[in-house]
Parts: sequence; C-alpha cells; structure tokens
Amino acid sequence: MSDVRTVTEADFEDWHRALNTGFLQPPVFTPEQIEARRRQFVPGRLLGAFDNGRCVATFRSFAQELTAVGGAPVPADAISNVTVSPTHRRRGLLSRMMGQDLAAAKERGDVVATLIAAEYPIYGRYGFGPATWTTRWAVEVTRAGLDPRWSGPVDGGRIDLVDGEDVRKLGPELYERFRRAQPGAVSRDELWWQVHTGAVRFHDTWTEPFYAVHRAADGEVQGLVSYKSDETWNGKQPEQTATVQKLIATTPAAERALWHYLCSIDWITKVDSGYRGPDDLLPHYLPDPRAARVTEQADWLWVRILDVVRALEARTYEGEGSLVLEVVDAAGLAGGRFRLEAGPDGASCTPAGGASADLTLDVAELASVWLGGQSPLRLAALGRVQEQREGAARKADALFRSPGRPWCPDIF
Repeated sequence: MSDVRTVTEADFEDWHRALNTGFLQPPVFTPEQIEARRRQFVPGRLLGAFDNGRCVATFRSFAQELTAVGGAPVPADAISNVTVSPTHRRRGLLSRMMGQDLAAAKERGDVVATLIAAEYPIYGRYGFGPATWTTRWAVEVTRAGLDPRWSGPVDGGRIDLVDGEDVRKLGPELYERFRRAQPGAVSRDELWWQVHTGAVRFHDTWTEPFYAVHRAADGEVQGLVSYKSDETWNGKQPEQTATVQKLIATTPAAERALWHYLCSIDWITKVDSGYRGPDDLLPHYLPDPRAARVTEQADWLWVRILDVVRALEARTYEGEGSLVLEVVDAAGLAGGRFRLEAGPDGASCTPAGGASADLTLDVAELASVWLGGQSPLRLAALGRVQEQREGAARKADALFRSPGRPWCPDIF
C-alpha cells in the first residue's frame, strides 16, 4: 500500500517528476525550473503518495482569499497540482490526500476550499461544486463595425504599452481594486506576478507577451491587458490573431478602451478573448455584437464549503428572507441544519436544531449557489435540491441571486 505523507525538501525533485508525469509533461527538468518551482514550496502544504520510495501522486494547497458576493474576502484552501501516476490509478490515493488536506483546512479555519477542475466528474464526490463559469469569444475584427481609424479612448484617457517590470509595479494595486468588486475572484501573491511576467519561469517555453494599460484622464491606471499574436499571412495579406492572456479593468470605460485597442492593431483580423466571465460585456462593446462568436463555455472555479455559517454570513443579499437549509455532507465536515436570516443590512446563520427544513441540498450544491452563479430553482428542477416546503426553491433563488455572475479570471 502506498504511503501518503507530507512532502519534505528532500522529496521535492521526486515530487516534481511525478507532477510532470501526471500532467503528461516530460519527466525531466532543469535546475532552474526546480528552483523556480521551489518558490511554491510551503512546509506542510505539499502531499505525496510514495511506493517503494518513488512518488506516484501529488497534491498541493496554499492560502488564498476568495471574494464573496458583496466584496468580502473569505479565507480559502486553494488546491492545485493534483496528479496520480497512470500506474497507480483507482487505488484511493486522491481520496486519501484530499481527506487529509480538507481536514487540515477545516482545522485552520478556512471557510472554503477552491480548485480548477481539469475533469468534471472527479471533485463532486469530495463536496466541490462548480461555482463560476467562463466563456471565450473569437472577434472577427473586420465585421465588428469599429472605425479602423480609432486613435484612442474617448473618455480623455490613454492606452500605454508597458513591460513586465512595469506590470509588476502597477498590476497588484489595480488587481486588488478589481477583485474587491468581483465575486469569484481570488487573490494573487507576489510570485503570481513574477511568474506571469516571466521574472520566474516554471517552463522553458516562455514567450514575452505585449502589455498595455489604460490610464484615466487623471493618470490613474484603470485597466491592464497582456496579449500575444501569431504570424498568419495568406497571399501576402495579414490574418493575425491577438490572443488575450489577461484583461482586467475597474471601469467599463477602461474595459471598452482596451478591447477597442486590441481590435485596432494593424494586421490583427481576429481577437481571441481568452477566458472571460459568462456575462462579459465584450460583444456589446462592438457596434456589431455578432462579430464576437462564442467558442468555448464551461465550468471554471469549483468551491467546497467548509464552514456553512461563516460562508453564508460573509456574503451580502439583495433580497430579504429566512430559510432553513438541510446541508448534507458525506465527509462530515460541514453538514447540518441551518437557519439563514438574510437581508440587505446583513445576514445571520445559526444551527436550526429541530426546526423543519425548507430545502435539502448537498454541500456541493450549496457551493454552486453560494456565489450566485447557479440557480436553486434550476437545481430543484434537476432533482439536485429537494423542496421540503412548497415554494422554498423559488424563495432561495431570489435570496441567493447576485447583481452579476461570479467570475474567476485565474487558473491555479
């Protein structure tokens, strides 16, 4: 039987080889790549399964904040680098590592756990539910209806090209303003900015992108985009695609200006939006919204509730009402019966004792509705939420609805 344990410094290279193997990457690496990866090493937060001294499964978690509806930051146990080598599948290794990590997160006082699921069927059995979704668009620039003579923002602002060093200085403060207003957004530490600007490189395939910022008339940075371009030409005519890596903005004017800038670059005939929020305004920034065609739509951030009371009290509610929720948690981490009293002025959530439940739902379904991205009424129609009191699903739908859909702009 494989031994599941905390990874030490001495295990790190073997753990990294197993990580590459699990993700079908070459199981070799340079000393520079190992040192870059070592920046992620936090004692006690890396797990591995070992068989005859060889690492055959990997698991990493780290501290994170997740923005709840209303802007409150919630402490989260972010899970990443989950692999099981093909020789050791179906032996319960992931279940053992996940159980150990979630128990530790609960003990630490984390309110939720988060992850980006590579495959849909895996994580529901551990109490995770899809909580944010993403959409990707391809914009046909020649059909968008924009004036090709576009010379800059019309709000008195400007677009400036910058480099990676500038982004490391300007980006963190801009992103903090952005994420405080975006339910589903997660925190970024200093290492995140170094990795995404090439200062720290996990792989030897780094290609420097272009960076542009939007500055308002008073000089405040209100938007940032990083993008790359291919080199497609057809019969001496440029047909190049600008692919957006990241685009964030704190005002609609800045966001509009950055999209219009991307669509105005000479030789660019198509813009790949990258992963955006499902209710992103991109198509409607174009005179012809049909020029933006959806190419991908899928679940993105998955959430696992670890503390029902703190999770439900952390977010805000547009409407007002009371619900008794029977939360089912097979792992025993967060189940129970809870009374939620919520309104625009705040919310309280307390154990409901012997009160009759209005709704019964699995902890994974609660995670899906918590950020406002999923509808309790739809889940009830699917049989994934059970009404114990007639009309309770519709009442919950109105209570948990948020002004905009949640979005997580990052993968981790």
